[in-house]
Amino acid sequence: MIKEIFSLLDYLITFRWLYNWIETLVENVFKLSMETRLGSSIHFFIYDTLKIAILLGIMIFIISYIRSYFSPEKTKKILCKFGGVTGNIMASLLGIVTPFCSCSSVPLFIGFVEAGIPLGVTFSFLITSPIVNEAAFAILLALPAFGLKVAVLYVITGVVVGVVSGIFIGKLKLESEVEEYVYQIKTGEAEIEELTHKDRVRFAIGNVKDIVKRVWIYLIIGIGIGAAIHGWAPAPILAKYAGPDNPFAVIVAVVFGIPLYSNALGTIPIAEALLNKGVGMGTALAFMMAVTALSLPELILLRKVIKPKLIAIFVAITGISIILVGYLFNAVGHLLT
Repeated sequence: MIKEIFSLLDYLITFRWLYNWIETLVENVFKLSMETRLGSSIHFFIYDTLKIAILLGIMIFIISYIRSYFSPEKTKKILCKFGGVTGNIMASLLGIVTPFCSCSSVPLFIGFVEAGIPLGVTFSFLITSPIVNEAAFAILLALPAFGLKVAVLYVITGVVVGVVSGIFIGKLKLESEVEEYVYQIKTGEAEIEELTHKDRVRFAIGNVKDIVKRVWIYLIIGIGIGAAIHGWAPAPILAKYAGPDNPFAVIVAVVFGIPLYSNALGTIPIAEALLNKGVGMGTALAFMMAVTALSLPELILLRKVIKPKLIAIFVAITGISIILVGYLFNAVGHLLT
């Protein structure tokens, strides 16, 4: 009886029921064989879209409820209590449970600086926050190409990138590279509102609607690109030039990822398809991190509060950290599958 229950749970949690249902749909309704490029691409697109939509709804609700305990004001108060490397670590850990998008980077930066939080600690938060979030972890966990080990290591390395980059930026004493007006702003002491259980549920539901509304287009585009790669991209060529044996693959992935604008949800389907074609684990994940942590729109927004020299240093340090993480994943990729 217990074995049957665990078997049923495994069938549900791993989404095998959805995979089989979509396979039946493609073969019996669309009259396409799963062995054809078109059939496998359509299956990839429908399956990933539905699975990610289900996971998004569940995980965003759960983490949003937790996040309701960490308003920007409360986050600032927590970070003000820590200094040195401990401050960088706490900032990155808070970045996990309070993932803000790039559009929030400027007001958050101003608020942190005004609160007296060190520059390096501020950057640790701003780097980790977009890289590591609940939706990305859930999707990595559920997709067969990644799994639990990769999802956990992705979170750990995302935090490490934020901590290390923040420490280096802090050591360089670049406070003079922040625009003068930022130090002159006085945002005041905002009152931290205590929410009831119903308020937190309403907040979580509202956050699900808001996030899905903002990211669905990137998600569809990402899954569409992933489906095209899954069905048509020549595996031998990708494996040759972007596989783990190419010493420059990770660097190229990071350089190409920086100008793009998406989030983890839009890039994960692409990374999954690349992996299935023989691209190295580290190359795919480094591309994903570069897109989310160093997107061009975020850099344009940050230019409003920091000078070009600090932007260049931020990109260089974070980019090098991501490249090192990519090589690490490529080196141990065979142990994670």
